[in-house]
Amino acid sequence: MALHTEWIRYGRDNLYSGYLAKPERAQDGQPAVVVFQEIWGVDEHIQDVTRRFAQAGYVAFAPDLYAENGERRAGLDGQSIEVVKRFLESVPPAVWHDAGARDEAMAKLPEPQQSTVRNTFGTLFGGLNLSAYEQQLASTTDFIRNEYTATKGQPVVSVGFCMGGALSAILASIDPNLAGAAIFYGRAPSDDQIAQISCPVRGFYGALDEGITKGVPDFAQKMKDAGKTYSYKVYDNAHHAFFNDTRASYNPPAARAAFAEVLSFFDEVTR
Repeated sequence: MALHTEWIRYGRDNLYSGYLAKPERAQDGQPAVVVFQEIWGVDEHIQDVTRRFAQAGYVAFAPDLYAENGERRAGLDGQSIEVVKRFLESVPPAVWHDAGARDEAMAKLPEPQQSTVRNTFGTLFGGLNLSAYEQQLASTTDFIRNEYTATKGQPVVSVGFCMGGALSAILASIDPNLAGAAIFYGRAPSDDQIAQISCPVRGFYGALDEGITKGVPDFAQKMKDAGKTYSYKVYDNAHHAFFNDTRASYNPPAARAAFAEVLSFFDEVTR
């Protein structure tokens, strides 16, 4: 399918930017999917996922949460993030979460690679404050729903991965007009946020991603107790980030099944 893709500035004073993809031959009046990034930002993988939703017939938009006024914030540029990715891929997964072992591994890196890894790793993982993105989340759906010609007045749904999965849930709690939200292995929202959710929510998790998946039944119960609509799937033999085909955690059967499920869900809530 031929797609139109572009980077767009939006929001007050064009403060924000994002990557948009849509079917080239689609007329105006199409539903939209907001695609929320992993912690790595709107990298080539997230751009590819955005294009996949466009190929399914949606206008898809991935807001770049690390950019202001069209520029990435210090330490969060694509090149620095790629350096951190390569470092993490070069060490055993156990090192990722062991501060001492991680520091020892970083100390073996030559300069300027070592400084880049230390600075960008600290910026990325030094305490995520997801509530800091709420203004941009709200501005994103406002732009898509009320300003962008191809989607003006049409249903908007969201999907996110890891960090973005948590943000998809947060958006559901702050945007009463959101048609649906999908969470791929993201942390559950707070009790206060659950109380504010007004759209159906779907979750997709890996059985081997215990740190996230073990909390899902409690999240499901809280959603049920609050009278919210939520269902989820847990895929056997799947790790965290099973949908990311650029990582060793990629699980094709789980990714195929989840993509089919999320497309069915979006079709249901955007009709």
